[in-house]
Amino acid sequence: MVNIGVDLHKTQFTICVRRRGGDKFEKYPTTEGGYKSFLKKAAIWQKKGEAVRVGVESTGNTRYFKSRMEDAGIGVVVVNTLKFKVVNESVNKTDKHDASTIVEFLEKDMLPQSKLCSRESEQLRRLLKVRTTLVRAKVVVKNQIHALFTSEGLEDVKSAFLQSKRGRQLILDALKQCKNGLVAQPLIATINRLDEDVKAIEDQLEELTTGDRMVELLMTIPGCGKINAWTIRAYTDDIKRFSSAKKYASFAGLAPWVQNTNETIHHGRITKRGPKELRTAMVQIVMGIRRMKEYTRVWRIMKQYEKMKKVKGSGRSIIATARKMATIIWHMLTSDVAFDHEEMIDPNIAKELEKICSKAGIEKRAMLGKQKTPVPEIGIKKVKIAGVAREKIREVG
Repeated sequence: MVNIGVDLHKTQFTICVRRRGGDKFEKYPTTEGGYKSFLKKAAIWQKKGEAVRVGVESTGNTRYFKSRMEDAGIGVVVVNTLKFKVVNESVNKTDKHDASTIVEFLEKDMLPQSKLCSRESEQLRRLLKVRTTLVRAKVVVKNQIHALFTSEGLEDVKSAFLQSKRGRQLILDALKQCKNGLVAQPLIATINRLDEDVKAIEDQLEELTTGDRMVELLMTIPGCGKINAWTIRAYTDDIKRFSSAKKYASFAGLAPWVQNTNETIHHGRITKRGPKELRTAMVQIVMGIRRMKEYTRVWRIMKQYEKMKKVKGSGRSIIATARKMATIIWHMLTSDVAFDHEEMIDPNIAKELEKICSKAGIEKRAMLGKQKTPVPEIGIKKVKIAGVAREKIREVG
């Protein structure tokens, strides 16, 4: 067995070859010629019947490096840098020392491995990051337009006017009268161009996720739109690699850190170790559910949220609810089932509502309240607790 530790950079990579007890260091450029030279030497060992294995840290070009090695029949172990502090916190931080450290742990099979996502998920992630960059740039430009109105002593324009081309044209006409048209025109043109670019990226995301089962299941969650569904799909990749809901919540960085020593146990804030985008998507779903109070106020997680909010405040309560949402999503994706509204309501509350309706003679639809979107027929367990039933009971005694 030939074990090789690789310290990979943008322009070059340093290797430490451990073969028959000895170490040898070499350096290659990250060019086509450099890769060919390294693979040519590895092929010599393979012809002698020796298996070649490489350990490399997870960086921006690790995927390309890994694919080149695997195409040549070389096994690759990608190191999880968050769990491998031996290299990051070393006092002797040189390329040769890092490569020798990696090969030493590789030889003993003690390297913490990191799983790279699929190419499809990586493409979704890149598109989502570009979209986020464009949206943030659009916000910066809009803020400059608001500043123009303030500087002229005018009443600030509502943000809704900047959402449509017609509204932006009205803003431009108003600023032209204040002799600021030359300043505002490129800003308005920039917003129009950014809107077109964002729309093109969303169309591409729509095309890539058409028929994707994970996205279809996520879209059944009230409060989950396409952007959040695409984000969860991209950063979850394969749900089967998480053996439990706790591990999935921990991957999202929503689990609290734990310090357990002797008889003392401390729980702190959430770790935030996972993808920030995935964690943000979970929080945004919870915020969407909160905005549908007439529909979700009888859900167990929302009752727990309201109870927790009185003690710990809104911020911590939202994070705790997001962790519960991550658990729900794990069960949905693992079992390949859509979001079940009935499971969100306490059975005891459902029984009480059933009794109220039967006594008052109220139909199910009368208890549902006004909804912006049609709600699937799932029975009385989904009704909102309004004053309708109580008033009806008073009338019938």
